[in-house]
Amino acid sequence: MHEVFSFVAGAWEDITGRPAGTVRTRPRFFAETAGACTCHLGAPVVADESFDSKRCCEVVIATDLVLEPNCDPRGRWPAAGGWLRDQYERGATVCSVCTGSVLLAEAGLLDGLEATTHWSAVPLFRTFYPQVRLAPAKIVAPAGPEHRIITSGGHAAWSDLALYLIARYCGQEEAVRTSKLFLLGDHRDGQLPFAAMVKPAPHDDGVIGECQVWIARHYALPNPVARMTRNSGLPARTFKRRFSAATGYTPIGYVQTLRIEEAKHLLETTASPVDEIGEQVGYADGASFRRIFRRMTGVTPARYRARFGSIGRNAAGPTGS
Repeated sequence: MHEVFSFVAGAWEDITGRPAGTVRTRPRFFAETAGACTCHLGAPVVADESFDSKRCCEVVIATDLVLEPNCDPRGRWPAAGGWLRDQYERGATVCSVCTGSVLLAEAGLLDGLEATTHWSAVPLFRTFYPQVRLAPAKIVAPAGPEHRIITSGGHAAWSDLALYLIARYCGQEEAVRTSKLFLLGDHRDGQLPFAAMVKPAPHDDGVIGECQVWIARHYALPNPVARMTRNSGLPARTFKRRFSAATGYTPIGYVQTLRIEEAKHLLETTASPVDEIGEQVGYADGASFRRIFRRMTGVTPARYRARFGSIGRNAAGPTGS
């Protein structure tokens, strides 16, 4: 999760050449003492700051806890619980991953609120924290005034929580970009649905460069390859050879990639009908658009929309977009 938040609004532009968002995040680790420490399974971690720090965070995420069977968690983490309460009172949104919800409950932050947790912690909640309105079927459960308390389910639900928070604080489009960059979400259709057009390598062919600038604005026109060829002033075979050498794409492959990238953006951000989107990006025939879209992304336009159009939709709130 630390790596995901570190790359928000960063790596996308480097990889694709297209602008990312402007809101950056700066994740930090907090613990009872600053410096090196060891997790329960032996992994070394370096805490940036201790709970004595005066820093006021915008978002705090409690990680999962190792809980012995039939344990009594009451009174086990006074320093962490006090720090969480203080951060919440100072305006932070407080979240949890997996059994980290137990820490929020112990801090008194879940009293009377709906919350989720790992399924194995459900009996513990019912025994020791009956005042929490447990909703273990949920993956992410925002609650409280302004949804400033957010719990998430089992450990892998960290990705759902991360995308929710990125959508809320950095915008839905940034959450979609992050999902693609880190392959967060449903993997049943393989990696192709997450892929985006990689930034073309620089080259010194001025004629082809001018054609790239032109097609970026006119890819939806009929017969775009013929128009580019005519604009270049080159014979068709020469144009195709030089275009492929400069960009790594055939001319028609380049056009189709531009069109499908724009179609993906429209599917993610609008409710326009699929055939209408196809027409907007240059495909007059809906069947052709759906066939090419599936060949290039591995899924149908409808499935793509269901996958990425829903990311962060429920995250809009007083602090989000």
